[in-house]
Amino acid sequence: MPSTKLILASASPRRIELLQQLGWSFVTQAADIDETPLLNEAPQELVCRLAEQKALAVYQQQQDPAVAVLGADTIVVVEQQILGKPSDYLDSLRMLKLLSAKQHQVMTAISLYYNNQAHTQLVCTEVFFSPVSETQIAAYWDSGEPCDKAGSYAIQGLGGKFVERIDGSYSSVVGLPLVETDRLLHSHITR
Repeated sequence: MPSTKLILASASPRRIELLQQLGWSFVTQAADIDETPLLNEAPQELVCRLAEQKALAVYQQQQDPAVAVLGADTIVVVEQQILGKPSDYLDSLRMLKLLSAKQHQVMTAISLYYNNQAHTQLVCTEVFFSPVSETQIAAYWDSGEPCDKAGSYAIQGLGGKFVERIDGSYSSVVGLPLVETDRLLHSHITR
């Protein structure tokens, strides 16, 4: 049986590195989709829909029927608010002040589009933040790290100093849950 060509529907260096850790051979192709939440869309529904749409968008561009496309999306949710990527410093300040000394959820959905069907899984991790001062937030913003991160922080980088503990998957908070992704791939495709 020939192996399936795997495409990661992302240009995220973090997702690429995590998928490489699993030992899968793959190519990358970023998906260009509208990530605007729908009216009254629950966070869980949003993140799953976005992962599926990313995978489908790339899948539909392929000529080879023996291709599988892995899409992923990560959001940060605190007090039922979805925190995306900050638009500027004031938005980052707002987000990090909201996260300061609180528990929040990081939701990552993975979706494998294969044989004209989406196989999607949601992984939720509880993250506990320490108190963060405005001075710390300003210094963190100046590092450039929070500019393109959901919730305006990266647990695997300088932002990790704000995280007291997590309950769940560390790799999911980074952007791709390793255990669940490997299981999903193994259950549907061959190397």
